[in-house]
Amino acid sequence: MLLGTGAVVGGLATRALSPQNPSMAGIAPVVPMEGERVMNDASGMSETPVFSHTNLTQTSQDAQVAELRSMLQQAAAAGRAVNIGAARHSMGGQAIPRDGQAITLLGGEVAADSADQTYRVQAGVRWATVIARLDAIGFSPKVMQSNNDFGVAATFSVNAHGWPVPHGPMGSTVRSVDMLLPDGSALTASRSENADLFGAAMGGYGLIGLITALVVEMVPNQRLTPAFAELPAADFAPAFMAAVADPAVPMAYGRLNVDRARFFQDVLLVTYRPAADQTDLPPAAGSGFVSKVSRQIFRAQLGNERAKRLRWGVETHIGPTIAGYATRNSLLNEPVITLDDRDPGRTDILHEYFVAPEAFPSFLRACAEVIPESYQELLNVTLRHVAADPDAMLAYAPMPRIAAVMLFSQEMTARGEADMVRMTRGLIDRVLAIGGSYYLPYRPHATQGQFLRAYPQAAAFAALKRRLDPGLVLRNALWDRHLEKL
Repeated sequence: MLLGTGAVVGGLATRALSPQNPSMAGIAPVVPMEGERVMNDASGMSETPVFSHTNLTQTSQDAQVAELRSMLQQAAAAGRAVNIGAARHSMGGQAIPRDGQAITLLGGEVAADSADQTYRVQAGVRWATVIARLDAIGFSPKVMQSNNDFGVAATFSVNAHGWPVPHGPMGSTVRSVDMLLPDGSALTASRSENADLFGAAMGGYGLIGLITALVVEMVPNQRLTPAFAELPAADFAPAFMAAVADPAVPMAYGRLNVDRARFFQDVLLVTYRPAADQTDLPPAAGSGFVSKVSRQIFRAQLGNERAKRLRWGVETHIGPTIAGYATRNSLLNEPVITLDDRDPGRTDILHEYFVAPEAFPSFLRACAEVIPESYQELLNVTLRHVAADPDAMLAYAPMPRIAAVMLFSQEMTARGEADMVRMTRGLIDRVLAIGGSYYLPYRPHATQGQFLRAYPQAAAFAALKRRLDPGLVLRNALWDRHLEKL
């Protein structure tokens, strides 16, 4: 979070339209009301008609599979699309089937195996539930999405990563998945069994099959102590990669200075190491009061360069003096609500770019040239490490990458959207030119050409999907915008 603990590593403050009153701003993630005919997501700008929406509270695995199979068969017979979601935190309709059957999975079971250091989890379970279950037995998720509100299967389906190091995306810690294919048949996929389906489902946005359960790796929980280093941004990549390579560092991230006078010139590198005392670990908790203070500082940045300088001073000088130890689980156990936006005229929009460490200085220059030319308000940039991902067909990190997670505050106007489109395409062009890529769950502003350059296996993915799903039962806005054309 802002005052040095690192819990809100991605700056993942979001907003959405409230399902109870679509005209009013609410807080993402979004779990729509059952039966509604129009759905939205965390951007508040993806209003989409659906045939129906069902909240499916999971009981036993067998009952869940039977109900999902029935829904698939009914939709296929009617020629309707199906897509499942959990927190619905995407920002461009990636979990919404236009005119189709939307299913939101709620709840489920977590069963841990301490000897194997894995846990089996039903698809709709949120990370908060996983943390609570593992914390009680002294374990922690090996990798998880940076906030605890999201569904575990959804994290796998969008190929999300976290900030524990030196790992790849969360999918790199998944041993196997159970899923229903579009024809209703059930199978298990892993790196050794149905490996092609495993790689397509990892980051496949629910287009390959409906995931019902996963077996995921866990690690021992630890008490950790932070260290802080303020550096010139141009020196960040080698320092960060050295920290990532240190086996004594299980968690690390960076934060860029975003005030316009020092735009992208300074960086804070935060690393965590195990404390000497690992006895009597306290239960996992969030950051509480400090998060509330952080939100006030964070939101004060909007249109206020002085507040941005204040925030940087707090993070680089005050934060390190008050930061103490925290358990791994407490650092991960932070909800997205922490830094929520409450302005009904604005929306928080995430961008994420992945570049090779050696290309990081070029990335800094590109951002410094493109972003200030827009009138978007950049509130936060967090830097993470992502190890090479050899599994996902739609991989954004075929080689080790530094991930830059950016949080913008955007006007909810036609002018604001047009400016965001222009800026986004400019950033993607510059990132592609230095061999990088961009992340797919956010606003769908990339051109078809940019999408294909960033994801060169997209055509192969679409071909596999068509073989599995000739009736195109599993569809969403990502398919409609980019993949249907291939």
